[in-house]
Amino acid sequence: MSDVIKPPPTANPALEIVHSPSLYQAVAERLRLMILENMLAPGSRISEKHLCETFGVSRTPLREALKVLANEGLIELLPNRGAHVTEIDPQEVSDLFDVMAVLEGLSGSLLADRASNEEIAEIQSIHNQMVACYQNQERSEYFRLNQHIHHRLTEISGNRVLHKLAPSLMTKVTRARYAANMQLERWEQSVEEHELILQALKKRDGPALSAIMSLHMQKTGDAVRQRLQPN
Repeated sequence: MSDVIKPPPTANPALEIVHSPSLYQAVAERLRLMILENMLAPGSRISEKHLCETFGVSRTPLREALKVLANEGLIELLPNRGAHVTEIDPQEVSDLFDVMAVLEGLSGSLLADRASNEEIAEIQSIHNQMVACYQNQERSEYFRLNQHIHHRLTEISGNRVLHKLAPSLMTKVTRARYAANMQLERWEQSVEEHELILQALKKRDGPALSAIMSLHMQKTGDAVRQRLQPN
């Protein structure tokens, strides 16, 4: 059985590390959360020594984890200068949402015919959990479940190229939403849009589902762009 090192109840959950054959993946997951939560701020240098001590791991899994996050665009590996958390580029964020709106529309058009009744029920269940997090103002868990829903919808769409592209792009979307510190009004609108997505999915209305998923991403992008604009 795998050993799990858990922090005390008052410790930061981002520091929990699961020791398993894919240890570097567990380290990457925790580092990803630390970046999303701004515990590792944009532009900050990553201290390998400090993180190894914090996580209780050697440099090998940590460096493998850093490579994963570099591929996701969350950190930059600089020769002779170590790793740094990447800055958030408002123009890149704007371009990202343009692309995601198109990909979400494609996903929606495929889902109507390809989603099974069991998979639709699964999405409903995750959605219910996400709504509960919204009602309880549990921001981190809400974003995690939101990302999970979009990941599953892409997976269920059955397009393998789309499935490979989406995860790293959705991580960037989530980071942009965190950085923009989305207002409660947009949060409420987002939940309502997810309700519409579910309704169209249950009806297996491909055109409507495609349009709603694309519009949902466009509206999220508009809100993020507005919040990231310099004062």
